Amino acid sequence: MYDFSGQTAIVTGGARGIGRAITESLLEAGAYVVAIYSHNDRDAKDLLNANKPAADRLETVKLDVANYSACEAFQEIFAASGKSLEILVNCAGVRRDAVVGMMRSEDWRKVLEINLGGTFNMCKLAVKAMIRNRYGRIINITSPISHMGMPGQANYAASKAGQVGFTRSMAKEVAKRNITVNCLSPGFVDTAFIGDLPEQQVEAYKKQVPMRRFATPLEVAHCAMFLASREASYVTGATLEVTGGL
Repeated sequence: MYDFSGQTAIVTGGARGIGRAITESLLEAGAYVVAIYSHNDRDAKDLLNANKPAADRLETVKLDVANYSACEAFQEIFAASGKSLEILVNCAGVRRDAVVGMMRSEDWRKVLEINLGGTFNMCKLAVKAMIRNRYGRIINITSPISHMGMPGQANYAASKAGQVGFTRSMAKEVAKRNITVNCLSPGFVDTAFIGDLPEQQVEAYKKQVPMRRFATPLEVAHCAMFLASREASYVTGATLEVTGGL
C-alpha cells in the first residue's frame, strides 16, 4: 500500500514485538531500516535471519536510548554515514509494575528514563537532520494507560502521558518544517511485553475489550505505516488509538 523506497527509518525497540512488526513492514515497503535494541542479541539475530532478502536495507544497533551520550554518539555515526533520516519510531519501552506505596524509586526512574527520556533523546537528535531536509515523520508509541490509569502502573502511565504531552508540544514546534509528530496508542497487544501476566488476568483483560481479543503486532504496524507515510501530511500532534474499542 505504501512505498518507502529511498527513505531511511530508525525504529527503537525494533527487534521484537510491535517494534519488529514495524521494522519488517517498513522493510517490505522498501525503506532502509535501522532497528535499535537494548540488550537481547538473540532478538537482533533472529530479526536479521528472518529478513535476509532485505539484508542490504536492514541494520541492527545495540543502544540504551535512556543514555543521552550514547544516543548522541549513535547520531554522529549515523550522520557520518551520509544517510538522510525520514522516519523515527520510538517504540522502546519497559514496565516495572508495583503499587505506588511499594514501588522502588529505581523502578520509577527506570521507566521514566527509558519510556519518556528515551523519546526525548532520540527526537532531539533526529529532528536536527529532519529540519535540514525539511521533511520528517516521528511516531511515539504511547498507551491508553496514559489517560485510563492502571493499578500497579503509575510509573508506566506517567511515562506514557508524558509522551502525549511531549508529542503535542513538539508537533507545534516543527510543523512549519514539514515534520509531523504523532502518537500511536495500542491497547493490549499479543507480545512478550505482557507475557508475564497470569492467564487469569489475560482473560479478564480480554473481557474489557469490545472485540474480545488482543491485537496482533502487525495490526499496530499497519497504523504506524500510515502515520509514517507522505499521505499523512496533515496529521500531526494527534494520538491514534488502536485498542479494539477499549
